[in-house]
Amino acid sequence: MYEGAIQDLIDELGRLPGIGPKSAQRIAFHIIQSERVDVTRLVDVLRTVKERVKFCTECGNITEEELCRICKDPRRDGTLICVVEESKDVMSIEKTREFRGKYHVLGGAISPIDGIGPEQLRIRELMVRLANPDIAEIIIATDPNLEGEATASYLIRQIRPMGIKVSRLASGLPVGGDLEYADEVTLGRAFEGRRTVE
Repeated sequence: MYEGAIQDLIDELGRLPGIGPKSAQRIAFHIIQSERVDVTRLVDVLRTVKERVKFCTECGNITEEELCRICKDPRRDGTLICVVEESKDVMSIEKTREFRGKYHVLGGAISPIDGIGPEQLRIRELMVRLANPDIAEIIIATDPNLEGEATASYLIRQIRPMGIKVSRLASGLPVGGDLEYADEVTLGRAFEGRRTVE
């Protein structure tokens, strides 16, 4: 344990997701040893992000304007909506250049253990968007874990009565993976999603 400001910095860094005690300590000492101008630049960027960045009023993605660039793009197919948990998921899908529709960011996943139910997510906003008769398909791209599956199941139950086509991203074995290292759920999904070879 360090004293005063150093320990406070380590504690605050340790609260960030994915940063354990050792990483927090390493980052803290990097900041302490950095030039004042570098630390000031970091502080300014953090302050600017908190002041400027907000959520798109239509899809919930991060943006500095009222609508994100994807929602404003007239070339995007507004009849397809891909539902994701977080904004970082939008960027992951965009990197594939396979999806040309629009998105809806839930802001998390259903997790009773963490006190997150459907009311804490942007599900109500999704249902409002689905009232548009032009919507042809909803692609549910929540994470393939317990929380993501619970969220997907909930959404499917809510959307099916609306008569809108609902699909779920395929999941299974990664390219370059070994069967012996695959967990049961992943392997089971790979069997469920198998295709006929022509």
